[in-house]
Amino acid sequence: MDGQEGVPATEFPRRMGKVAPRELALHGYTRFEHLTRVRAADLLKIHGVGPKAVRILEEELAARGLSFASPGR
Repeated sequence: MDGQEGVPATEFPRRMGKVAPRELALHGYTRFEHLTRVRAADLLKIHGVGPKAVRILEEELAARGLSFASPGR
């Protein structure tokens, strides 16, 4: 990501800040494709991932024709 040892790089935009991508990576989410298997509400439970980060991710997913998992999944 930004040179932090032991933290996988992500493809998430820098406008999310540093904390949210790092925490997502530590939970196994490094690519937009990974986010299609998780609900937005579940991401909000991760410390450091707030509404702004989820909104940005939702916009980025939509731009790629993807979305978070539906609430029933």
